[in-house]
Amino acid sequence: MLTQEQKLEFVDKGYLKFENAVPQDLIAKARRAMNHSIGEVGLGGEDLENNRSGYHCAELCDQSVITDLFNTPAIMEIFEDLMGEGNVQPIEWAKPYPRFPLPLGEEAKEPGGHIDGTGSGTNGTAKGDYNRGFTAFSVVYLADVPEPYSGNFTVWPGSHRAMETHFKDVGHEVLSNGMPKIDLPEPAVMVTGKAGDLVVAHHAMVHGACQNASPNTRLAVIARPKHVNVDALGKDAYIDIWAEWSGVQDVLEVAG
Repeated sequence: MLTQEQKLEFVDKGYLKFENAVPQDLIAKARRAMNHSIGEVGLGGEDLENNRSGYHCAELCDQSVITDLFNTPAIMEIFEDLMGEGNVQPIEWAKPYPRFPLPLGEEAKEPGGHIDGTGSGTNGTAKGDYNRGFTAFSVVYLADVPEPYSGNFTVWPGSHRAMETHFKDVGHEVLSNGMPKIDLPEPAVMVTGKAGDLVVAHHAMVHGACQNASPNTRLAVIARPKHVNVDALGKDAYIDIWAEWSGVQDVLEVAG
């Protein structure tokens, strides 16, 4: 069960990291399946004709070797501690996501962030459209990511609250123009960790993945846990970012 300090940190920063959260036998199976797919299947994808970008391991997204990483009792307890008991849908789809090293001699650039669901015309959502079909990000590392600029999952702490304030001021419809360019309260954090570590982040968090200047391929799986009422709330969650997080309601007033 999450402590009050962890809940306060989540409200303030917008993300939490849990070390060694996923059993190593599940990590090993998922890593083997992922590496086999990269080597034997190659580049996949959902629907290239409808602007769904190609990606590796597409055939694994709905397989238990991947979804089991998130559906363990311990991980679901974390989700429910944040969203409320009985409020989290089982994970039925998650994306294995390798980040490959840059070419020799190429330096990594500063990371850039975004909010998912904002359409570019090449990411499965038409340019000008935006949607919000999930409540949280959940990232499991399948291999150690000990240093920054190693393809790390990257977050901008406090950006979820900054975005809510912006949307309240101008309306979430501004997302139809693309990612808003606003000042964020803290610089990017390139999350380091070991195989089996879990990161959970708020859906309104500005996030991304930094470039990989390490010699290793970053292996991770990303799921998007959903509240049972995610569709009913829809875009209103952009201006009421805690509506689906009943587990942290008791610390919101303390967090300010």
